[in-house]
Amino acid sequence: MNIDGKVAIITGAGSGIGRATAQRLASEGAAIVVADVNEAGSAETVAAIEKAGGRAAAVRVDVTRSADIDSMFAFARKTFGGFDILYNNAGITTGLPRWPDCPEENWRKTIDVDLVGVIEATRKAIPLLKERGGGVIIHTASLAGLFGFQADPVYSAAKHGVVGLTRALVSLKDEANIRVNCVCPAVVDTPLVTSGLQSLTGAAREELERRLAMMPMLKPEDIAQGVVELIENDEAAGLAMGITIGERRIVDPPIRLPVTSGDTAALPQR
Repeated sequence: MNIDGKVAIITGAGSGIGRATAQRLASEGAAIVVADVNEAGSAETVAAIEKAGGRAAAVRVDVTRSADIDSMFAFARKTFGGFDILYNNAGITTGLPRWPDCPEENWRKTIDVDLVGVIEATRKAIPLLKERGGGVIIHTASLAGLFGFQADPVYSAAKHGVVGLTRALVSLKDEANIRVNCVCPAVVDTPLVTSGLQSLTGAAREELERRLAMMPMLKPEDIAQGVVELIENDEAAGLAMGITIGERRIVDPPIRLPVTSGDTAALPQR
């Protein structure tokens, strides 16, 4: 897909990966719907895009609320005439204390934001994209969706679900000209990673700071590049792109059954 002239909806675009991708797609000529619960962050993203000469508008969206997702799509239609790209990027972690010691509301919200919200937005987007003759849906998963991430088991479970959803929707490419893919980053230097410091003091804070200092962290722009590659590659469908320092590559499922439709050929390694 040629990004120029298209309309992209990006959830969680008020900061981090979402903001970096919004700015990148806007620089490629797309109009951006900045969707986030963080209205102040969304306003900053819109201002940055407009300052660079791009087009953007913000709408408050809680991806755990089905009505908010409806409003997001209605806003895109009213503001830009519809949309061609949906980037389901909004996400959270379970936080501390680790599951199973965390409150039930913490792990349930993680599932609701990171998986249920992705499923619901995708479900509602498919018929709208069919009306436009096709489009692209990208999810933010994680390397934690490709292996067992012991530090946050529920987050890992949610991201495994996102990867599974992506691969299971490969046939939409042939059925409706809708390509669904996901990016699976390693640790990214975003507020999601560093926000836990605010609730810690003393030795616990020092330990987390030490661990973060040891981690080679990706920049949000690294993920934006992966998103652009998946949007522009018209053969990419049902793929999970692993992103680590200096590398972006498609990660095949451990077991592959025969398929009757959809092209699951791996992208070239970079």
